[in-house]
Amino acid sequence: MKDSISLLHQFDRRLIDSLYVEAMVLADEARSFFDHRAEEHRAVLSQVDRVEFACESLKVTTRLMHIIAWLLTQRAIIHGELPESSRTDAHHRLGEAASTPAGMTARFSEEMASLIGASEDLYQRVARLERQFVGRADGALPMPTGPARDLLTRLERAF
Repeated sequence: MKDSISLLHQFDRRLIDSLYVEAMVLADEARSFFDHRAEEHRAVLSQVDRVEFACESLKVTTRLMHIIAWLLTQRAIIHGELPESSRTDAHHRLGEAASTPAGMTARFSEEMASLIGASEDLYQRVARLERQFVGRADGALPMPTGPARDLLTRLERAF
C-alpha cells in the first residue's frame, strides 16, 4: 500500500507540474494579447461591449492568478514547504472566480473568446482537482481504485 501511495503522490506532482506549465503559458498568451492586440479588438466594439470586454479581461486575469496561486501552494505542499493539512485551510484554497455568461464570447474576437474559454476550462479542471485533494485529505474520498490499483495491492500483499 505504501508504494501505491507513493505512486499517487508522484502522479499528483506530475499533474500539478503540467497544470502549472499550462497555466503559465496561458497567462503569457493572455498578457501578450492584452498588451499588444486587445486595443484593435476593442476599437471595433460598441461602448457597452468595450465595458464588457474590460470585465471579461479582468475575469481571465483573475482566474489565471487564482489558478497559479493554488498550483504554487500545491507545489509547496508536495515539496514539504507547507504541511499536507494546508490543503484544507481556507486561505490556501482556490479563490472564487466569476464565470462568463453564456453567449458573451460571441461579442468578441475569436482570440479573446479562446482566452476566455481556455481560462474557464483550466479553472474548472483545477477546481475539480482541488475537490479531490480536499476529499482525500478529509478522508471523504477513498484512494482511487481500478484494475491497476487492484494489481498493485495484490503485488504488495504477495511480497
